[in-house]
Amino acid sequence: MMSDYKVELINDGMQEFYVHFNGPNESPYHGGVWRIKVELPDAYPYRSPSIGFVNKIYHPNVDEMSGSVCLDVINQTWSPMFDLVNVFEVFIPQLLLYPNPSDPLNGEAAALMMRDKPAYELRVKEYCEKYAKPEDIGAAPEEKSSDEELSEDEYESLDDEMAGQADP
Repeated sequence: MMSDYKVELINDGMQEFYVHFNGPNESPYHGGVWRIKVELPDAYPYRSPSIGFVNKIYHPNVDEMSGSVCLDVINQTWSPMFDLVNVFEVFIPQLLLYPNPSDPLNGEAAALMMRDKPAYELRVKEYCEKYAKPEDIGAAPEEKSSDEELSEDEYESLDDEMAGQADP
């Protein structure tokens, strides 16, 4: 799939897995690391994947309790031309960079963002510190942000990690 993301399969299947996602640079989410659960329907790529944050995130378009994401491109306007690279390289970073408080799943976050953006950004950073540290999802602290380039050596070592051990 994507070489610079850690992926954990659930029940050794290919339809459910976790992706470790780093908050984008230039955002109050930078430095946060989230475990995102991905469920692929039988009709994927003709039907959209189900995407949800496992550890808490403070965002107007993410339900704080369930982690469900309100994102039109995933929930309503999905196309088979999209793939999981689009989800993790474009859709989720855009969601975090440009929240839509007029279509909230977290009304408190939406209201705070519209009323007092600096206080909203402070709350985001508090949540990152409390719920989205690398140790909260088992990631190594030195992992790169999702929009940073990897060196060739780092890329090769990630390939080796992701390949895993062969079954005996």
